[in-house]
This record gives sequence, C-alpha cells and structure tokens, in this order.
Amino acid sequence: MTFQVMRNSLVAASGLLGVLLLGSSAWASTPKTSAKDLQIQTASPTIKSVVFAAKPAAQFAGSVVTPQSNLAIGDMAPKVSLQTQSFKNTVTPIAWRLKPVKVIADYQPSPYTPPTKPAAKPVSQPAKPVENPNPSDEPISSGPITSVSQLSDVRPTDWAFQALQSLVERYGCIVGYPDRTYRGNRALSRYEFAAGLNACMERINELIAAGTADLVKKEDLLVVQKLQEEFAAELATLRGRVDALDARVATIEKQQFSTTTKLVGEAIFAINDIFGNQVDSLNNTVFQDRVRLGLQTSFTGKDVLNTRLAASNASAFFVVGDPLSPFVLTNGQRRGTVEGSLASGISSQTSNNQIFLDRLDYTFPVGKRLKFYIAAAGGKSQYYVSSTVNPLFENFDGGNGSISAFSQESPIYRIGGGAGTGFSFALDDKQTFVFSAGYLASNANIPSGSNGLFNGDFAALGQLTISPSDRFQLGLTYVRGYHTSGNSIFSLGFGNNNFVTGTLPANAFHTALGVSAVTNSYGAEVSFKLSPKLVINGFGGYTDLDFSGGGNGEIWYYGLGLAFPDLFKKGNLGGIFVGVEPYLGSVNTRGLNLNNVGLQNDTSLHVEGFYKFQLTDNISITPGVIWITAPDQNSNNDDYVVLTLRTTFSF
Repeated sequence: MTFQVMRNSLVAASGLLGVLLLGSSAWASTPKTSAKDLQIQTASPTIKSVVFAAKPAAQFAGSVVTPQSNLAIGDMAPKVSLQTQSFKNTVTPIAWRLKPVKVIADYQPSPYTPPTKPAAKPVSQPAKPVENPNPSDEPISSGPITSVSQLSDVRPTDWAFQALQSLVERYGCIVGYPDRTYRGNRALSRYEFAAGLNACMERINELIAAGTADLVKKEDLLVVQKLQEEFAAELATLRGRVDALDARVATIEKQQFSTTTKLVGEAIFAINDIFGNQVDSLNNTVFQDRVRLGLQTSFTGKDVLNTRLAASNASAFFVVGDPLSPFVLTNGQRRGTVEGSLASGISSQTSNNQIFLDRLDYTFPVGKRLKFYIAAAGGKSQYYVSSTVNPLFENFDGGNGSISAFSQESPIYRIGGGAGTGFSFALDDKQTFVFSAGYLASNANIPSGSNGLFNGDFAALGQLTISPSDRFQLGLTYVRGYHTSGNSIFSLGFGNNNFVTGTLPANAFHTALGVSAVTNSYGAEVSFKLSPKLVINGFGGYTDLDFSGGGNGEIWYYGLGLAFPDLFKKGNLGGIFVGVEPYLGSVNTRGLNLNNVGLQNDTSLHVEGFYKFQLTDNISITPGVIWITAPDQNSNNDDYVVLTLRTTFSF
C-alpha cells in the first residue's frame, strides 16, 4: 500500500513535469517580458488522466532502467513496473524524456511571423494624458484564471492548446499574464521560464506531500531537484530583483507627491544679443531665464489636467524704424517689429520673474476617436489640434525645438488664445483623417466692455490633418478672429499690443487706426520625412483683414525648414529655416494705402540655423543664429542678427 501511494505520487510529479516541458516548447519563439508579469495560481486543481510515453533520456553510471509500459496519471492509471539493474546496490537517478501518447492530429503548428512595428509618425503633439497600460476599454479582472477559455488570445485550433489546457485547468501553475493574454507566439526569457518552473515545482511538492506525507525519499525527487539546481542562479536573480523592487515601491509610496499627479518642468538659461547698425545702440547683451513647472494629473489614465506655473525675466529686443511705432504702444513704450523673436522669450504676463499661472486646461477622451479640450487660462490652439505639422522644430515654445517663435510653428496658430474649448476627432480608426476645431477668447473672465467669452477678442479654428503614412502629413487650417484696438493679431491672446511674430504693420495697423479688425486666415502645413536623418517641413498662410468702419488689408507669411535628427550623435538636432514672417502686403481703408502712411512692401527675410547638443537626457545646449533682412518690411532699415546660446534643463 505504501509503495502504491509513493508510486502514484511520483507518477503524478513526472506527468506534471512532462506537461510543463511540452507547454514550454510552445514558448520557444516568444519575446522577453518581465517575469513579474507572470500570473501564478496556487489553488489546488483536480488531476485528470493524461497518458505519456516514457523512455530513458540519459543513463547514469551505476544503473540501467528499462521502461515496461506507458506511464499514466489519473484514476485509470495502469500499473508500472521499473526494472533497475544496480551495479553497486545503489539506486542512481535516471533522466526521463516524456512525451504525450495521445495527440489530436488536427492541431498542427503553424509558422508565425512577428508583426512589423510601425514607425512613429514625425508629428509633434502637445502634452498628452498618461497612457493607459491596458489598451482595451474592457476592465481587467483581478480574479484567478481557472479555464483556458478565459485567455483572450488562445484558440482551440492552436497547436499547443491541449498542453496549455492541462497546465491551466488541471494544475493551475502557469496561466498567462494579468491582462488575460497568454502571448504564445512571443519569445520566452530565462527569467520567465525560471518563474514558471518554480511555480510548477512547488505544485509538485504540494502533490507529493499530500499523497505520501513523510514516505517520500530524497532520491525520488532527485530529477526534480536537478532542474531546480539548474535554474538556481536565475531564481536567485529574480528574487533579488523582486526584493529590490519591493524596497523601491515602499520608498515611493512613502515619499510620493500624489498617486494621480506627476511634476514636469523646464528651466532655460539663455545668453542673447543683437547686432546691426540701427539696433546696437538700443540693446545690450542679456542673460535671461524662463522656468515652467507643470503638474499633470490623470484621473482615469487617459485624461490629463495641466496646471503650469511660469516665471521669466525675458524682454524682447527693441527695433525702431517703422512709421507706426509712435501710435502702437506697449506699456507706454513705442513698439517695433518682433521678427526673429526667440521662443524662450515668450512670456504672457511678466518680465521680472514673478510667478503666474501660465496654463490651466483639461483634456479627456470620449471613446477612441474623440478628444475634448477645455482651457481656463493660457489656452492655445496648438494644444488641441491633432498636429501643427512641424515635427522636430515644434516644442510649444519650449527649449528643445528650434530657437525662434516663427520657426516652431506656423503663425496661424498664434492668432488668439486664452480660455475656451476645442476638440479633435479622428474620422477613421487609423487616424488618417483628423478634424480639429476650437474657440478661445482672450478676456473671457472680464464681464465689462468689449470682453467676455463672446463679446471680445476671440479666435475660432478648424483644421483637417491628413496622415496617409508615417512619412507624410498635411494640415489645412482656417481661423476666424476678432481683434479690438490695442490687441494685436499674432498675439496668443496676450493683449496690450504684445505679439510674438511678424512685422509691426501686420500685427497692429488696426490699432494705429484706432479701430477693431476681423480676420479670416487660411493656412497649409506639410511635413515629409525624406529619411530617418532628414525631415522637411513647410507652411504658408494668408490673412484677410476687414476693418470696422470699412477697409481691408492682406497679410502673408511662409517658410521652409530642414531638420536633421540625431546629427553627429543620437538625441542631437540640427536645423535650418528660411521664411518670411507675417507682413502687411496691402491695405485700403479711408482712402489710405501703404504708400500714404509711409509703409513699404519689401520682403523681410528670416534665415535661421541652430544645433541642439544633448549633453544628457535632461540637459541640452543650443547655439543659434537668426538673420533678418529689411526689418519691418522696409529695405531702408539695416539688417540685424540675433545670437543665442540656450541651455535647457528638462525634468
């Protein structure tokens, strides 16, 4: 009786090991995944009959074993007799190779070709919500898996289905990953195999202990022990990694700021100067800074609440030489062109390092195609459109893209800003066609006068973004804006005649007249990835001006850029950009035209070159130069050159 119990336990152990080895062969072509993702069940299953053919796989010195019959596990197991010839009256271990006798002939292995991972589109995106690690909309159940049918990617026609069914339903020692997938066609790492083997070995020990109590001999488990010893190093490494991870998680839980919020930040140090006959006496070499600290909060894993504080001491260089300057004032001072203005110098409220709320908006998805955007402060159209179609150069006026405000994105996105809402809707599952639209008001919080959400300055945008491949992208954009006297056109909604790109006549001719203006702007943006090391970007735009009281005008702008990612070193970026910033091409109001008011229509050319050198993952240094010809669209004005040395700290 005692021998019979021990025999049945050993047979059960050998059978389970055979199922494990058969199941592991189905893993031979799978990718490495962290062993911590394996889901192990310890519930005691019911053992049913599985038949294996046994033959010695190896012979150890001192004995020879001859199998007498097939081994069987289950209620109908036939008796097994093993003949052992001992040379020295000692029992030595025999390594057995087990294979199933009963195999369903219809299940045949099929070749598998891993899918090709699509390359990332060269499209810059605004700050996005924290991605959900589970791409499916269905919640992941935390309960144990007790049936192979609960694994979403396993089908009865899979060639290893029977072996997997035995592991899951009969033994419950390897049941896949927490998202209820088995990933049978992906490569198995040694760590994963060690984790799974250890779980099954523990299950074998439980079965043997339950069936034989203290009657099990050490020699009976020698084969199992050899497997455990073979993977001892991997198991020890795995234990060490888990222990270290536990310690780190404990530290994070004690010191974390929030379970839903992460801090992102950027600090820019910049040494800037401007050179030219007309500007030398008006400007000095400056050392300026700008800091942004953002809190990104996600409540569902797919949404994001952006709360950003900023401080800056940057002031624009002063360029005089336009007949409109005496009539267009900023903080009581005459205003000049901002052609060649630096992206790092864009600040909406202060220039003396006072802290202010720079951005407060919330983005959330509705289904898989629709995404909504609500801005309470600092809203910009580039935050909700699917793309500004200017990859690598675009960094949302940050310190890791191109150096000028003009080259970072088309001026059409600079029209208006403030508070409002927007959305982006994909017309197809592949997001080949995406439509974006939104409305932003500059002074939505002020109830009096020509202000408020609908009675003051605003910008309403609509854009269709077309992405037929990961190499090509096209954007078609329309913006309708309203601008009261004293609020410039390409201003991001800052007010007080502040603007960030273009000539003075293009931005504030209506202010010089003391009237409001309605604008209808049309733009096209294109990007083409010629190679992994070269991307070409371009944009063009036209703005039609209508003055209150009668009259109209035309504003034009266009540019072309070449981006060289990973130039000389991975992470670096080189760039060249040539274009014409917004200029007033013509005007006709009150019997006046450009000549009547002393304005010219000369081409003011913007030529820019920069090289971002990535010192570390968090620190970059970017020297750059901008050359402006015929400033303020007047060839009588001397050219000038802007130099910058920008250091960016990102965290």
